[in-house]
Amino acid sequence: MDFKFTPLLVMVAFMDKKIIAFDLDDTLAPSKSPLPAEVAQALRALLARTAVCVISGGQWGQFESQLLENLGADAEVLTNLHLMPTCGTRYYRFAEETWQPVYINDLPEGVRSNALEIIESTARELGLWESATWGPILEDRGSQITFSALGQAAPVEAKKAWDPTGEKKTSLRDALIPLLPELEVRSGGSTSVDVTAKGIDKAYGIKRVLEANGWSAEDLLFIGDRLDPAGNDYPVKAAGYETQAVSGWEETVEVINSLLAN
Repeated sequence: MDFKFTPLLVMVAFMDKKIIAFDLDDTLAPSKSPLPAEVAQALRALLARTAVCVISGGQWGQFESQLLENLGADAEVLTNLHLMPTCGTRYYRFAEETWQPVYINDLPEGVRSNALEIIESTARELGLWESATWGPILEDRGSQITFSALGQAAPVEAKKAWDPTGEKKTSLRDALIPLLPELEVRSGGSTSVDVTAKGIDKAYGIKRVLEANGWSAEDLLFIGDRLDPAGNDYPVKAAGYETQAVSGWEETVEVINSLLAN
């Protein structure tokens, strides 16, 4: 079920929830940008009330620089925070004053090196390998290989201009699927394609966090900006979890404040 945002519907959705889950980029913060102060304040208040999960295709370093360094939360509420980089193939909890992995499911090194070669050669053949970028185009994240057409640090406006319709990244994804049959190839962010083990998406991560804590599907509400069928949050909706679509971090603040008020 996907809720259209109104305070009443958010209140009804939240009443019996034990965990509120969020996408990161363009839900809690602008893409690859620091968490806005308004979001940090709202999240701290929410963490004082209930468990919160943040799940993204990004690697652990992105969670540190984008989320944790700007959250300003104390150790007591951080124990309510569940972090799932690379779509939940890694899971971290705060304990003994540090972030500790609950599990790490990395791909074998040979599988990763082969995937890196195939992705680069295919992107070059399609004319999608850019010469001017903001950081590396390919990242080996251990449990995930990510192609970012303009690099991970590219400005939001540059990424929007590179592929406004999504056709470029879709063409790369479609070309890679038969070349990497043993792996999952899917669209990531606005200019990215992610490659993981089969069956890995945000619905996988959500299922793992629920299982690890003894919660049911009905205990969760997921909030994300890309719940449309072409979006990387859509697998959560397709799996039957309750979801709340937002247009950006500003609306996320409204949703969180509505949850808290009710």
